[in-house]
Amino acid sequence: MTPDDERFLRRAIELAEHGRASGEAPFGSLLVGPDGAVLAEAWNTVLGDKDISAHPELKMARFAARELDREAAAATTMYTSTQPCGMCAGGIARSGLGRVVFALSAEQFNEVASFTGFPEVPQEGPALFDEARAPIDAYYG
Repeated sequence: MTPDDERFLRRAIELAEHGRASGEAPFGSLLVGPDGAVLAEAWNTVLGDKDISAHPELKMARFAARELDREAAAATTMYTSTQPCGMCAGGIARSGLGRVVFALSAEQFNEVASFTGFPEVPQEGPALFDEARAPIDAYYG
């Protein structure tokens, strides 16, 4: 952990506090280029946007995928107040970000927030393999 990492993590925590002060869940993130320039910042806006995907980590991943080429995205670092959830981790992987640095781990968050998580949604499958693979084969084949 470098002094710059600590400085950017403190900014992510400030963004989380801004979100909390705005009535949102207290999460904040920023995306930093290899030269130390802040490319984008965000806080959680799930309630205000009425959008379950309005996590700041996913906003940074979307920004990178939309605004940066693959090489530039791979050179960035996301700083975030809390370890990204599964939804955000998937977006981060697809965006091609180079690195994520977080202040609070998911385990620490659960201890501090007494968060019990979301209910498990049953899933069924696989089914209709031959039919389902046809569009996949046509796209990737």
